[in-house]
Amino acid sequence: MTLWKDCNAVERDMDRVGGTWVFVGTRIPVTAFFENLEAGATVDEFVEWFPGVTRAQLLAVLQHTEQSLLPVAA
Repeated sequence: MTLWKDCNAVERDMDRVGGTWVFVGTRIPVTAFFENLEAGATVDEFVEWFPGVTRAQLLAVLQHTEQSLLPVAA
């Protein structure tokens, strides 16, 4: 399970976008990024299509997701 509160590229405000996790400074949901990736979009295309989201934010989200998939040390 990904704990988005530990990723500085995203934020959540219950009064904006229904409390959905969005990229900091935007109203663009993190889920939109993954949906576009699944549909074949590239990171560069997403940045072009969604002004306000930076490449650095996207890479931070990908890195955070990767870290969340690693096994926890015992």
